[in-house]
Amino acid sequence: MKKYDVVVVGAGNAGCEAALAPARIGLKTLLITQNIDLIANMPCNPAIGGIAKGQIVREIDALGGEMGWITDMAGIQFKMLNKSRGPAVWSPRAQCDKKLYSAFMQNSIISQKNLELLQATVKKLIVTNNKVTGVITNLDETIQAQTVIVTTGTFLNGKIFVGKTVFDGGRFSEKASIDLSKSLKDDCGLEISRFTTCTPPRINGNTVDYSKMTAQPGDTPPTPFSHFTNTKLWQQTKKQVPCFLVYSNQTTHQIIKDNIKESSLYNGLADAHGPRYCPSIEDKIVRFPDRTRHQLFLEPESLSTKEVYINGLFTGLGEQVQEKLLHSIEGLENTQIIRYGYAIEYDYVPPIQTKHTLETKNIENLYLAGQINGTTGYEEAAGQGIIAGINAALKVLQRHPLILNRQEGYIGILIDDLVTKGVDEPYRMFTSRAEHRLSIRNDNADLRLMELGHQIGLISDAMYKKFDKYRQTLVDLYEEKNIEMPTDDELAPWTQDKIKEELEITKKYEGYIHIQEQSAKKIAKYENKQIPESLDYNSISTLSAETKEKLIKVKPLTLGQANRIPGIKPSDIVFLNIAIEKAKKTKIED
Repeated sequence: MKKYDVVVVGAGNAGCEAALAPARIGLKTLLITQNIDLIANMPCNPAIGGIAKGQIVREIDALGGEMGWITDMAGIQFKMLNKSRGPAVWSPRAQCDKKLYSAFMQNSIISQKNLELLQATVKKLIVTNNKVTGVITNLDETIQAQTVIVTTGTFLNGKIFVGKTVFDGGRFSEKASIDLSKSLKDDCGLEISRFTTCTPPRINGNTVDYSKMTAQPGDTPPTPFSHFTNTKLWQQTKKQVPCFLVYSNQTTHQIIKDNIKESSLYNGLADAHGPRYCPSIEDKIVRFPDRTRHQLFLEPESLSTKEVYINGLFTGLGEQVQEKLLHSIEGLENTQIIRYGYAIEYDYVPPIQTKHTLETKNIENLYLAGQINGTTGYEEAAGQGIIAGINAALKVLQRHPLILNRQEGYIGILIDDLVTKGVDEPYRMFTSRAEHRLSIRNDNADLRLMELGHQIGLISDAMYKKFDKYRQTLVDLYEEKNIEMPTDDELAPWTQDKIKEELEITKKYEGYIHIQEQSAKKIAKYENKQIPESLDYNSISTLSAETKEKLIKVKPLTLGQANRIPGIKPSDIVFLNIAIEKAKKTKIED
């Protein structure tokens, strides 16, 4: 019987990061996927980054993850969003060649020491005494594991809708994972809910009249995602292609209104909650009836094909209606659809059932990451994946877990929001969710997190030495010490230009950051105050029954986490604090 330290189920962006991390730390790891040809496939938009999402990718990279570097290699257009605003909200984004992205990630997986790859479907989790001990595949092979990470994306009990046509599927041409969803419920006792999302049609770029559209070029020069990319050499060799902007019109909107009952999102077939911040074109027409047009971006999917993704035209309409509405748009009058858009409904595990380590609360050694936790996006998935992979490895090694707080990074905010507040719609990261966004910018992800990555074992000693030289130079120059600036060769992959940029941004924000830090200190006594695991919420008479129920369900580790639970009042935190102090006093007296 095969035995592993860590078994990862699913090879999307969450699964790849979750598998690479423990393998790089030195643990025997197995990644199981239904189709090894579709590792890190990009079934929605082949783009990485964006508002707040770009910060997550930089943080993954600083911790020793893979997404940023592969984006630099596979990217075909790079833009820094929000450049008209302050550096605190600058967010990198890249359009990727989806075939290259998948190929690079597959190579990273196959080449990684301590990591094995298996094409199979996991149908059951083996649970003994509330601990996961392995998995069973569709070939009835039993695989033992000290820890298991489930990263199944939209595959759990997935159903696909094209208008009134419905069929099972995890993605359009891939099988759904039905047995595993049942195992999570029956064997693990986890509550299961459902979400829905949808994708746009893909079209043949040769049938588009781009002369009627507005070209959207990339930045010159482009900015890489990875801290480890040799920026100057990369900029000299990186080729970029444009995207194009076009608009829907009143004719388009009328076609949608006339056929709204043809949409699976409006005919009752797909009735789970969908993403508010990435709505279908049907939702846009219904929710904003006064809008005469909506932006649509035509984005190339690969340099090796002419397939084009229509960002903003997400739909659950039928095939004939999709053809009709596309042909009503300027420049798309004669376009040919290569793949129809579709809606997909899938199971997820409400994340309030997981800890900040992403280990489930009631089943030990079982970790969940990605869309199974109710999130959207490749970046949010990968951010969870690397944390789950690190913590599964640290659990095996009997080391302290990695829990990023909200002041340390967007990944910390993401996970804290999920496990403390739960979700009632697919979660998407925004800079507005970050109370400390002045401090956790995309430009300083290395300064915030690379030390942790090195301590964990994901950043090599050689690379850390380079980073430390960069960091120390920054400190010396900030303190206005008279030093000789290291050359780019001595700093590489960091540069003198990077040092100058970082100094400028730091000095620009230092006053605001000081105010932010002073404010943070005032609430730190509550934020970090530990809640004893033994605290009996039912015994606190000043708390309402509803408050007790919420606290028992979430099991917050600190008063700060308790304060972020929806429905918890400031007075509840005061009563909790009194109960904690009372419990401490009783323990001392005993």
